[in-house]
Amino acid sequence: MPTLLSPFDLGGLALPNRVVMAPMTRARSPDTVPGQSMARYYAQRASAGLIITESTQVSAQGRGQRDTPGIHTAAQIAGWRTVTDAVHRAGGRIVVQLWHAGRLSHGRLLPAGQAPVGPVAGAADGATVHGYGPDGTPAQVPVATPLALDLAGMHRVIAEFREAARNAVAAGFDGVELHAGNGFLFEQFINAGLNTREDTYGGAPIANRLRLLLETVDAVVDAIGRARVGVRITPFGHLGGLGPFDAEKATWLGLAGALCQRRIAYLHASDLGPAAFQRDLRKTFGGAFMLAGGYTPASASAAIAAGAADLVAFGRPYIANPDLVARIRHDWPLAEAGKEAFYGGGERGYTDYPPYSASRTAA
Repeated sequence: MPTLLSPFDLGGLALPNRVVMAPMTRARSPDTVPGQSMARYYAQRASAGLIITESTQVSAQGRGQRDTPGIHTAAQIAGWRTVTDAVHRAGGRIVVQLWHAGRLSHGRLLPAGQAPVGPVAGAADGATVHGYGPDGTPAQVPVATPLALDLAGMHRVIAEFREAARNAVAAGFDGVELHAGNGFLFEQFINAGLNTREDTYGGAPIANRLRLLLETVDAVVDAIGRARVGVRITPFGHLGGLGPFDAEKATWLGLAGALCQRRIAYLHASDLGPAAFQRDLRKTFGGAFMLAGGYTPASASAAIAAGAADLVAFGRPYIANPDLVARIRHDWPLAEAGKEAFYGGGERGYTDYPPYSASRTAA
């Protein structure tokens, strides 16, 4: 019976264990270029079976938060190369999460103050982003009203993801993960409550609302191969101003079936609601299945043992425990992370969490 510490073959990528470092925005790229501190941060956590990076914008238009990295310029690719080299030297494996925020953005984050984009011209009521105030200082700001993407704009998004995937390979990544959850662009198209377009990319038909994501998956697979591509979803998270909609379960199961046909490397899911739906989603996808969302070592081990997942992603535990795999293996206690350094800043609360030491813990 597999355990959390058993090896796993992920599309030909040999993982020494099933512990995944989940994608977490840490806002340490003020110029959108990964730096040396990011290389240290990820390399410290290289004992994970797999590292998934923080959300990384595929274009300047796709940015949704301040101080997040991109992968669409030569400088960004070079910066990420320092990260992947450091992780690989430490014996790790790393994929980049490719991201377009869609309507969850603000003009002061985007080129020339332009409006964000989405499936329709409807703002996310009550949603805010880490951006800049009118005086240019960091501030939490309400998202702007987006422009509805036209057909040329959607083709441009697909091309941006394709090019970002190629850039990821050039930067030394072992693969990519397309972010189709958390209320960002792809989920905005998937959500029938928001996406009321009257063309083939929206409305009631499930296939229409899945079209943008699936055409992007096809483009990325064509660029770098299916074994290097994963997808992240959050079916019942209802984040970023999105809410429940008709045929919700059928929509997500339809996506899982379509991704199964494409034989991508893995499906990464959280916010799955009832256990029965989680089982149906896993069965429908049929490939490597990764769960995330508040797991402890004990609950993750139970999920692996029960066959509910092949891999489990840990977020917050990885902030303060760079040696999480060793702590799980030896049943050492986990350190707690201070929230004040979650987003932005320097090395404090980022690269200064030490590995476990019995003497240090006693002190």
